[in-house]
Amino acid sequence: MIQRIQTIYLFIAFVVTGILPFFIPLWTMKDGSDYYFMQDQFYVIILGLSTTLSVLSIVSYKKRQNQFVIGRLNIILNLILLGLFVYRSLNLSGETQMVSEKGIGMFLPILTIVLLVLANKAIKKDEDLVKSVDRLR
Repeated sequence: MIQRIQTIYLFIAFVVTGILPFFIPLWTMKDGSDYYFMQDQFYVIILGLSTTLSVLSIVSYKKRQNQFVIGRLNIILNLILLGLFVYRSLNLSGETQMVSEKGIGMFLPILTIVLLVLANKAIKKDEDLVKSVDRLR
């Protein structure tokens, strides 16, 4: 399980969605306070689901097809989260709506999507290798 590269990618995706949002703010308010994902319940739910899907994908390493499907669902979930961040930043842009500057936390879904795509490529490569060995038998 741990020797496979997709497990490493999925573990890093778990860290990006499950641990880093607690320390990296999404944006900074006009009064200087940081806005974290925990202040919006919808962000908490989506990031929690993404973290759960990453862990579920790591645990289901014996079922590569399920692992691939879970990875795809996680990519879709992170695309939705990224869309929400972009929508929120466009609606709250400028100094008029209390948002002073956007934070690096808004780019976490992009990093997660890249990691999940790399993991899915490695899963597909393993599946193709197993199918080619089965053909030789």
